[in-house]
Amino acid sequence: MYDAPSYAPPAQRTMTIDDVVVRGFMTLGTLVASAAVAWTLNLGWGAAIAGVLVGLVLALVITFKQSTNPALILGYSVAYGVAVGVISHLMESRFPGIVIQAVIGTALAFGGMLTVYSLRIVRVTPKFTKFVVAAALGLMAALLVNMVASFFIPGGFGLREAGWLGYAVSVAAILLGCFFLLLDFDEVERGIQAGAPAKYSWLMAFGLTVTLVWIYLEILRLLSYFSGDD
Repeated sequence: MYDAPSYAPPAQRTMTIDDVVVRGFMTLGTLVASAAVAWTLNLGWGAAIAGVLVGLVLALVITFKQSTNPALILGYSVAYGVAVGVISHLMESRFPGIVIQAVIGTALAFGGMLTVYSLRIVRVTPKFTKFVVAAALGLMAALLVNMVASFFIPGGFGLREAGWLGYAVSVAAILLGCFFLLLDFDEVERGIQAGAPAKYSWLMAFGLTVTLVWIYLEILRLLSYFSGDD
């Protein structure tokens, strides 16, 4: 009896790909549902701005604290869903059919990057990760400067206007979003291999949701450049 090992609590269940898929459907489903409500109620830009601000705060908290709290992550989905719903409704009213095109484009981007990652056509290395993160920070800095300039110059420097520069920026943003999908897939795979606790599937689902929203909005913007005279 005295040679028996001491009591050890049961080990925590580790994360599986099924956990990530289920949580991903939950976060994306919540976002789509809140977007549908915002669309149906025909909410205005005020609701969209509020959704973006609340979603941004929650995203920063989740990212820097590496939080796996489902309430925070689903709260982000609700907030950004409202913003996405308002933007999509306004764009669809101006350019009929543009939303379904953006949804299909986002789905194709996701499927394409999943295939590229699965076949190891592009390998996610530390150097690749640094390049993607640096490029994203550079793009965000450029867009911030353009936004400030737009207060003094109509259209700013043209980074978000129809024209060759605006087209190039949108294409670059979409490509960066696709690269971030590769980083998300790699993070999921490494988390599973490392035996991360199942609760971290919420964090993985959050990352995928943020990236897919980014790609969808950028595709929506790019399509709008070619959908009308204005």
